[in-house]
Amino acid sequence: MRVLRLARTHRGAVAVLALLVLSACVLVAGLPRTMQAAFDGALRQSLAAAPAYQRDVAVELRSSGPESDLREPAQFASYGEQYRDLVPEPLSDLLDGTGHASAKTYDTPVNGSGGRTYLNLGWLSDGERRVEWAEGRAPGSVGTTRWQGQTVPLYEVGVSAEARDMMGLKVGDLKILGESDFAAVKVVGVFRARDAGDDYWSHNGEILHVTRLQPPGSLDYEHYTTALIADAGLARLSGADRNLSYRWVLPVDAARTGARQVDELDAAVTEFERVLKVRPGLVSGTVVSTGLPGLLDGFRAALATAQTVMFLVLGGLLVVALGVILLAVRLLVDRMDRALSLTRARGGSLRQVAGTGAVLVAAVVGPAAAAGYALSYLFPGPVPPVVHAGPVAVAVAAVAFAAARIAVAHRAPLHERREDVVAARPSARRITLELLVVGLALAGAYLLRTRGTAAGGLDPFLLVVPLALTLAAALITMRCYPYPLRLLVRAAAGGRTAVAFLGLTRAARTGSSGVLPVLILLPALGVSVFASVISGSVASTQRLASWQAVGAPVKITSDRELTAGEVERVRQVPGVARVVPVQLADVQVGHTAERAEVIAVDLAGWRELVAGAPVSLPAPPAADSGIPALVSHELRGRGTFEIGWQSRLTITTRDVVTAVPGFFTEGKFIVLPFDVNPRPVVNALLVSGAADRAALARAVPDARVETQAATLAAIQADPMTGTVSATLLVVTVALAGYALVAVLITLVIGAADRARALSLLRTLGLSDRQARRLTVLEILPMVLVTALVGLGLGLGLPAALGPGIDLSAYAGGLAVGGYDLDLTTPAALAAGLAVVAVLGAYAHAAISRRRDVSAVLRVGDLS
Repeated sequence: MRVLRLARTHRGAVAVLALLVLSACVLVAGLPRTMQAAFDGALRQSLAAAPAYQRDVAVELRSSGPESDLREPAQFASYGEQYRDLVPEPLSDLLDGTGHASAKTYDTPVNGSGGRTYLNLGWLSDGERRVEWAEGRAPGSVGTTRWQGQTVPLYEVGVSAEARDMMGLKVGDLKILGESDFAAVKVVGVFRARDAGDDYWSHNGEILHVTRLQPPGSLDYEHYTTALIADAGLARLSGADRNLSYRWVLPVDAARTGARQVDELDAAVTEFERVLKVRPGLVSGTVVSTGLPGLLDGFRAALATAQTVMFLVLGGLLVVALGVILLAVRLLVDRMDRALSLTRARGGSLRQVAGTGAVLVAAVVGPAAAAGYALSYLFPGPVPPVVHAGPVAVAVAAVAFAAARIAVAHRAPLHERREDVVAARPSARRITLELLVVGLALAGAYLLRTRGTAAGGLDPFLLVVPLALTLAAALITMRCYPYPLRLLVRAAAGGRTAVAFLGLTRAARTGSSGVLPVLILLPALGVSVFASVISGSVASTQRLASWQAVGAPVKITSDRELTAGEVERVRQVPGVARVVPVQLADVQVGHTAERAEVIAVDLAGWRELVAGAPVSLPAPPAADSGIPALVSHELRGRGTFEIGWQSRLTITTRDVVTAVPGFFTEGKFIVLPFDVNPRPVVNALLVSGAADRAALARAVPDARVETQAATLAAIQADPMTGTVSATLLVVTVALAGYALVAVLITLVIGAADRARALSLLRTLGLSDRQARRLTVLEILPMVLVTALVGLGLGLGLPAALGPGIDLSAYAGGLAVGGYDLDLTTPAALAAGLAVVAVLGAYAHAAISRRRDVSAVLRVGDLS
C-alpha cells in the first residue's frame, strides 16, 4: 500500500493534523523557554536590588593577637587570591573578578564620652580611589603622644562629612580612644565618597555614615562611626589591644545568575564554608559571611509557586493539545478505514496494516514536530529539558495512538463493527476503577488543603491532584451525561414535532466512543477558567497592594517640616483635587525609654480622598473627652496614657487597628487627630487628582513623591509576574482555540453517520431547516454540559488547591485569597463553542442537502 497515495487522497485530514502538531510543538517547546528566561530575569533583578553586603560573599577573620595580625596590604592581596581560588563552582562563575579587603576595629569608645560616642579605625585596600577630600588631607604616618603618663600611638585619620556634621569632629581635633588600652587619633581630613551610590559602600557604610542607636532603657543615643587610616596605620593595628576584624569581599555579579542554579549555589556556599575550616595554610578562624542563601530562599519560594502555576497550565495545555491531535489522528485513520480493511481482507497482515497507518502518521507529525521545535528557538531564553521532550512526546503519542487504533480495529479480517449498537454495559471492573479514580481525586484535594504543600520546592502532589480532579470530572460527566438527556427525550416525545425528539435521542444514545472526543473540552475549559481566575485575582490583589503601600493616589513625605508656602504650591499644581496634610513623628511613651510612631491626620478627609479605592481606613474615633487615639496591637489595653511629643499629651485609647495604609503595617504606632498639637508640624501630604508626578516633585524639591500608579506599575513590571500573567493569557487563548478545533473535528468525525441519518430522514419528509435543527440538538447538549462542568472545575480548582498556591510574590507581598469570580472569559468561551457548534451543524446540513440520497444510502437501507 502506497503511503503517499493515502496522503494525497486524505490531504485535508493530513493538513489539519500537521497544523495541530506544529502549533502544539511551538507552544510546548517555546513557552518553557520564555518562562525560564523570566525566572532567570527575576532572580537577577532580585539579587541586583538587594544590598551588596547581602548578595556578595565575604570572608571574615577576627584578630586575637600578634600571631594572627595582618600588617601589610600584600598579605591581604595574597589571602584574597587564595580565598577566591577556593570558591567552588558554580559560585566561582558568578564572581566578577573585583573585590577589596578591609581591616576595622569595632566597639572603640571615645574616652570620656560615657560610652555614648564610638570612633573606630578602618583601613580599605582601595580607599584612596573611593573617596575625595573635602577638607584637609589624607591621613599618613603613625606617631606617638603622651596620655595619663603613658606613651600611646597617635593615628592620623580622616572622617566623613556626615561624622563631621553629626558628631562635631573637625580637622585638627585630637581624641583619645579606649578605656584601658589607649590610642589617640588626630583628624587631618574630611572626605566624601566619589560615588555614594556604589555597591562598594554597602560593605563599608559605617565609614561613610554615622550610626545612631538607642540602648534599651536609655533616653540617650549612642553614635558610631569609623575613621579612615593609611597603610602606616594598618601596620600599627593589632588585635592585642583593639577589637580588630579583617574582611575580604568577593562581589557576585547578579547578571551571571540563573534560576536553575539556585540549589547548586546553596550547596556551593556550604562547601566553601567547609573548605575554609579544613584548608591548611590559611589563618584559622575564618568564616564566610553572606546573605546569598537567604536571598535564594526567598526567590525559591516565589519560583516554586511560579513553576507550580506554569506546570499546571502548561500541563493542561499539553493534555488538551494531545487530545485534539489524537482526534485529528482518529479522523485520518477513520478516513483510511476502507482502504485498510480492503488490504486486510486481501491477506495483509495486521503488522502491515497497522504499520502503514503508523508510517503515514509519522510522515505527517515528524516534520511538523521538527518544524515546531525549530520555530520554538525564536522564543527568547535558555533551553530547559522540556523543550526537547515536548515535541518528541507529541510525535510519539500521535504515532502510537494511530498504530494502536488500527491494530484494534483490524485485528481480524472483515471484522464487522455494529455502529447501530448504542452502548455496552460497563463491566464491574471498569466501574470500580472509575469510582477509585473519583475517590482518590477527592481524597487528594482534601489532603492538599489539610496538609499543605511540601517545603523546599515543587510539590509533585500539587501537580497530580488537579489532573486527578479533571479526570474524575470527565468520568462523572461521561457516565451521567445521558441520564438528564433521556428525561428531556421523554419530555420531547410528547411534542408536536419529531425534530426535538430525534435530535435529543441521538445525543442521548451517543456511546462512550462518541462522548470521549468532546470531553477534550473539559480540561480545556477547566484550565482556561482556572487561568483567568488566577490572573484576575492576582491583578486585583496587585492593585490592593499598591494602595496599601501608598495609602493615597499620591503621597509626599519629607524629613523636615513642610512650610505653608510649599503646601500651597502643591495645592496649586494642575490636576490636584484635594490635599490632606499629615504629621508624622517618633514619640516617647509615658516617661520611659519606650518609643512609638505617631500619625496625626484628618481621617474623615483621608477617607473622602480615597473613596472608591480598595483600601480600607479606620473610622475616626469618637471624641467624648480628651484626645481620642487609635493604637496598634502592641499598645492595646493601656487605656489613658501620656506621650512625649512637642509637649506632654494625654491620650485615650478608643480602638485598636492592625495597620495604617501607606505608613504602618506592624510595630507600635498611634493614630491621632490632626489638630492634636497647638502648631501642626506637617511633614507629609496625601494628594488626589491627576497631577503630574514631576510637577509635584518640583513643588517640594527635597521631598519623596510616591504614586499608587507607579507602585502598581513596579509590581507588575517584575519579570516573573509579567511572564506568569502573559503565559496565563497565551494559554487561555490557545486552549480556547483548541476547544473550538475539537468541536469542529468532532463534527467532521461523525459527518458520515450523520449524513446517512439525515438522508434517510429526508426520504421521510425531513426539510432542510429541520435537518439543521436536528444536527444542532445532537451536538449542542454535549457542548453545553461539558462547558458547564469545565466552568465548575475551573472555578473550583483554586479553592481545591488552597494553600498549595501562594501567589503573594506576584501581588506585592499580599496573600491572594478570595479568588474573584469573573465569568467574562468562561462565558465568552462557552458562547464561542455554542456558536461554532451551531455553524458547524448548519454547514454540515447544507453539505448533506446537496448530496444525492443514492450516494449515501445503500441498497436495502429503505426496506
